[in-house]
Amino acid sequence: MKFNFRHFRLNNIKRKFTDWITYGRQNNSIGVSRYLIMISGVCTVGLCAMIFLNAQTPTPTTIKPDENPLYAERFAELIPEERNSIQVYEKCNKSVVNIDTRTVRTSFFGEVDEPGAGSGVILNQDGYIVTNAHVISQADVIFVTLFNGESFQATVVGEDPVTDIAVIKIAAPKNQLFPVKVGDSSKLLVGQKIFAIGNPFGLERTLTGGLISSLNRTIPGSLPSRSIKGIIQIDAAINPGNSGGLLLDTQGRMIGINTAIASRSGGSNGVGFAIPSNTVARITPQLIKNGAVKRGDIGIDTVRKIDRNGIKGLMIIKLVSDGAAEKAGLHGASVIVERYGMFERTRVDYSSADIILTVDNHKIEQVDDFTALIDEHKPNDTVVLEVLRKNKRIKISVKLE
Repeated sequence: MKFNFRHFRLNNIKRKFTDWITYGRQNNSIGVSRYLIMISGVCTVGLCAMIFLNAQTPTPTTIKPDENPLYAERFAELIPEERNSIQVYEKCNKSVVNIDTRTVRTSFFGEVDEPGAGSGVILNQDGYIVTNAHVISQADVIFVTLFNGESFQATVVGEDPVTDIAVIKIAAPKNQLFPVKVGDSSKLLVGQKIFAIGNPFGLERTLTGGLISSLNRTIPGSLPSRSIKGIIQIDAAINPGNSGGLLLDTQGRMIGINTAIASRSGGSNGVGFAIPSNTVARITPQLIKNGAVKRGDIGIDTVRKIDRNGIKGLMIIKLVSDGAAEKAGLHGASVIVERYGMFERTRVDYSSADIILTVDNHKIEQVDDFTALIDEHKPNDTVVLEVLRKNKRIKISVKLE
């Protein structure tokens, strides 16, 4: 025999409650009092429930700015948006540094110093700073200026041109270094309010604001046939010198590193782009540890874009000798040598070449589509390529090296 204890208890309570009400109706002298007691009890239970539920509701994170008498004085007259902007800036502006570079060029007139400028973000109190690779690339001397005006010469720890991320380091006192809190860029939404802090035109720790205009954009990289994918598009004002600066959400968390602007005039009246914080979090530990990013090598030297007879993909022209793709059994174009007496002619037979259609079920139509997907993997990872070989679709697993 099974007992439904919940049903049993509810029925008992219901029966007792009904008897209590019936008794009250039959005894008018007591009924009114019982009704009043009942109503008071219901109200008390309801009030307690409301208090309990409110206690369970999470309150938004409050960002406490540095003690600023003027902020406290004007707090009452500031609207909520202004308070949020001020709080974010007060919390995070010390995490942004100004980067000045000097590059020595040799010209007809001798050696010439070419100055450069950008921004950076403090990662930790060990002095590691993240910035854009194009900010410090080929620089002979790098100086970092902190919020208090003190400057330190920096050394390059590592750079990754593929993602345009670099890490530099300074030997500064820990109490002068204010690391930023890193957010999760995978949870961003179009229309979300954002802030950017950087050093446009050398104007230190400038705050601008706007919205996330779009996500998962692709922009050209600094290397040929390499695009940077998953980029955040923003409408906040970005100018020369903002590169490497902070992109923040309204809670003061880093959600990206500002990297570029698409503008016909070169000014801020264009479209801004930022590298997502999750990409930064994935790349910077490798740069700090190894000085470079180790990516899986598939062993394909040359490919050619194909778009004919409804087939779109990349034809393998040349494989790396004894590379991962060759070991997996992929075919490139064949080189045929034909002899005519004392003469010989070399020609390329493309009929034997495999055409890459997908990588891990992702369609491949551009070279940078292919390289971006491979770059996401480490050595010893396995990728599955779907290729067209002599009009037949086959899948081949390749262990990257």
